[in-house]
Amino acid sequence: MQKNEKSIGMTRRYFLKTASGAACMILMGDLFHHVSAADVFTLPPLPYPEDALEPVISAKTMSIHYGRHYQGYLSNLNRLVVGKNYAEMALEKIVLTTAGKPGEQLFFNNAAQAWNHAFYWKSLKPDGGGDPPDTLKQKIEKSFGSVETCKKQLAEAAISQFGSGWAWLVSDGNALKVVKTANAETPLTEGLKPLLTIDVWEHAYYLDYQNRRAEYVQAVIEKRINWNFALENLKI
Repeated sequence: MQKNEKSIGMTRRYFLKTASGAACMILMGDLFHHVSAADVFTLPPLPYPEDALEPVISAKTMSIHYGRHYQGYLSNLNRLVVGKNYAEMALEKIVLTTAGKPGEQLFFNNAAQAWNHAFYWKSLKPDGGGDPPDTLKQKIEKSFGSVETCKKQLAEAAISQFGSGWAWLVSDGNALKVVKTANAETPLTEGLKPLLTIDVWEHAYYLDYQNRRAEYVQAVIEKRINWNFALENLKI
């Protein structure tokens, strides 16, 4: 069992399901999973140990961010969907179905934050940063002129986001661009394809950087950003 799985106490789970009077075991995968209306979404393991992003992001920050904030969104959503049609939906569909609808804000906020966080964990990796893979690099250069310009715009979006939110590299048709969203908002609702994201809610960096958001953002982009994940999303 990995260190982060022990510390949070949430691992891939097997759930017992009765079918035709016989019990069968279902192995849950690595992203978002449904089980029943009573317990719909479970906490997947991080793609790396909690201390793997140090010194850019500390194990303490990861433990609290992942085990309390992220878990909190999933727990809230599980309570909200009991007895609702949303209990039968994939997480992304809940986000798209509830976006901008009066009376559905609680569903949207918790579903979108859960989706955003799962995407954020994969947007980082221990040996990240550097140059993007060639295919992505060519696409970035076509859209931004250079990788450095792309990085600069991504940093500016993350640093300038007023209050809580996210900075994103997205695909918009044949072009790439940088956007930022406030609170739980996500490019999914604007018809954009997210490639990677940087979380600029204070709980993502405050224990390590206090009010020095710019320092956190620059360190993530230069040393932990996962360009390979962006390329994978571009190909989908």
